[in-house]
Amino acid sequence: MTTTDHAQHSDPTLYRTPADAVAASPEKLAYVVGFDPTAQRADALFTVGTDPESPAYGRVTSQAELPGVGDELHHFGWNACSSALAHAGHHHAARRYLIVPGLRSSRLHVFDTSPDPARPRLVKVVEPEELAAKAGYSRPHTLHCGPDGVFLSCLGGADGADGPGGVALLDHETFDVLRAWESDRGPQRFAYDLWWHLRQNIAMTSEWGSPSMFENGLVPELLLDRQYGHSLHFWELDSGRHLQRVDLGDENQMVLELRPAHDPEATWGFASTVVNVEDLSASVWLWNREGEDFVVRKVITIPAEPAQTEDLPPALRPFGAVPPFITDIDLSVDDQWLYISAWGTGDLLQYDVSDPFRPTQTASVRLGGVVGPQPHPAEPDVPLTGGAQMIELSRDGRRVYLTNSLYSAWDAQLYPAGIDPWMVKLDADTTHGGLSTDSRFFPHGPDFLGLRVHQTRLQGGDASSDSYCYRR
Repeated sequence: MTTTDHAQHSDPTLYRTPADAVAASPEKLAYVVGFDPTAQRADALFTVGTDPESPAYGRVTSQAELPGVGDELHHFGWNACSSALAHAGHHHAARRYLIVPGLRSSRLHVFDTSPDPARPRLVKVVEPEELAAKAGYSRPHTLHCGPDGVFLSCLGGADGADGPGGVALLDHETFDVLRAWESDRGPQRFAYDLWWHLRQNIAMTSEWGSPSMFENGLVPELLLDRQYGHSLHFWELDSGRHLQRVDLGDENQMVLELRPAHDPEATWGFASTVVNVEDLSASVWLWNREGEDFVVRKVITIPAEPAQTEDLPPALRPFGAVPPFITDIDLSVDDQWLYISAWGTGDLLQYDVSDPFRPTQTASVRLGGVVGPQPHPAEPDVPLTGGAQMIELSRDGRRVYLTNSLYSAWDAQLYPAGIDPWMVKLDADTTHGGLSTDSRFFPHGPDFLGLRVHQTRLQGGDASSDSYCYRR
């Protein structure tokens, strides 16, 4: 990897440092994917206004439907971000295209946000046969732009086989599938998230499970038998060579989201686990490099909440409690604040992580939830369905966006009465800590054409889309 001159890049949203990203103009648009859980209607990419001075604030202003059905849009990302400042030969990279995978269909959809960012246009579809033939993978899940190409984490093997899952590389400009990234995968078999410490040439991956373990819902027998993923993997980024596996203990099932420090000199970050099968708690873990190896330690535990059996969905009645189910986390660009979504209870939790080894909870807001679902202040008499799930955080850390669906088959188990889509914005106090729900921002239900909404991306970048090349 070689470093190119920032002056050669014309896109002002490729930020040299985290501080530059924080100081840049706020987002005016959000992009949100929606899917039909019945696979009878086309999924869509929605645009939502986020400028509080605009009449479009908090409204869905456009939608771009896909040509097929059954995609189940999930996680998506940009073709270029601030890591482009370290890409050899990519002097003209621009944050222009959104690459949107279908987790069930294994198709990749490329949307162009130029010339009208408020109306993205579908310009290319990469079929699953290309992903299978060139990289040996299926079930694309998470992507980040990085050195050598766009890195696409995939949960299944070729043609939907159970694995191993891994990472495919895509061309930055044509979006063609190039190859599998791994040169030596060592013991890694399950995949989920992917991130890196760019300056240290280290990548990290996490583990969910193979397609047969998640596509039709959470499999209780596999969970209780501790068969889902429970390890972190560390890699050499440029070569794809496996370096180290750290087992978090097989009781900590499903190691999902990875959020490395944005400081390019740092070698620490946070990972979350969904459920501990011994006590139904969920947890957040800190990794940190000590010498040549990485050490991982639990720094946050969120306990299950007892509940009356009759108030629980059938899947939870044998346990007599609501597991928090941590399904997403997000770290502010200044590395000071960590946000955790507990999809089971409906809580969004804010932690001060200025000392990442000793996080301190500073605020929480409950929206929806399995038991005693809480409403939005715009409709205080209508309890929200689903729960706080996907988080996206503005670059300046002051705005937190939430949606409420996880995955259709899992939605049906935890929220069997159904999930009406909603998107919520919270205002965050970035000085002392604190959260408040914005009563003006509440697109929901028919605003999203009844499609369930999942991940959000913000115009100009957000807290979980970019890695940075410079400290100052």
